[in-house]
Amino acid sequence: MHHSSLDGRFGRLWIVLGLATGTMVAEVVGGLAANSLALLADAGHMLTDVAAIALSLFALLVAKRPATARRTYGNRRIEILAALANGATLIALAVLIVVEALRRWAQPPAVKGGLLLAIASGGLIVNLISLAVLHPERHGGLNLRGAWLHVLTDTLGSVQAIVAGVLISALGWYWVDPVASVLIGGLVIVSAWSLVRDSLDVLMEAVPRGIDLAEVGGVIGGIEGVAAVHDLHVWTITSGFVALSAHVTVLPECHEDVLWRIRASLHDRFGIEHSTIQVERAQNPQAIAPRCGTPC
Repeated sequence: MHHSSLDGRFGRLWIVLGLATGTMVAEVVGGLAANSLALLADAGHMLTDVAAIALSLFALLVAKRPATARRTYGNRRIEILAALANGATLIALAVLIVVEALRRWAQPPAVKGGLLLAIASGGLIVNLISLAVLHPERHGGLNLRGAWLHVLTDTLGSVQAIVAGVLISALGWYWVDPVASVLIGGLVIVSAWSLVRDSLDVLMEAVPRGIDLAEVGGVIGGIEGVAAVHDLHVWTITSGFVALSAHVTVLPECHEDVLWRIRASLHDRFGIEHSTIQVERAQNPQAIAPRCGTPC
């Protein structure tokens, strides 16, 4: 990772951390004053935003440390652990919000709609600024994607709180407050689940999404001079760092550049830059030669 890119990510995350902290404090005070669960739910989500962004900053700091003799890949996977922690806290928070909203559903308390509307509007403005700041980094890895998702769901939560404030002020529909809270909770769960799923895929060393293992084997097997492929594995070290290992059987007369051609094909077709390939010479080339075409 280039230092300029890393410095830019640190700067953006620090800006968003400051905005989220200020908004969280305002929403807690406003939610208590207005007796609004929707606003307190949004403040609770803001609390996870603050924790998530702080965790993302810490993960970026640790991940840039160089590899050691014990940790040969360095600390890159700390970003995946941070993303998993962010997703898990989002889901836990959403469950708490929904439980409290259902408790209030039967007897919706009086809510100060005007104050709810004012605080939620301020929160929306801050969230939109934060989204704009993090927008260039939304595909910068699961860790940064987790931080961006926190801000995105909180932005939509502010919109729902504003709608609730308008309906309460105009029509006195206090039941809208717990309904908006349930919607916020559902929104958080949906956005967090994909983050948790993708993080677990990396930790379980699953084949990355968008890569078909059979297709990878077909590409390797289709290279001139390759007789067979086995023990093929493709996994993710961390976001954007895909690794591959395989045993490749080649014909005895195959040139030594077959390894280079395999790696070039993997890079061009699948973007795999880190590959470990064990080349084995076929013991019985007459039995397998018809399957691999003209030898190289």
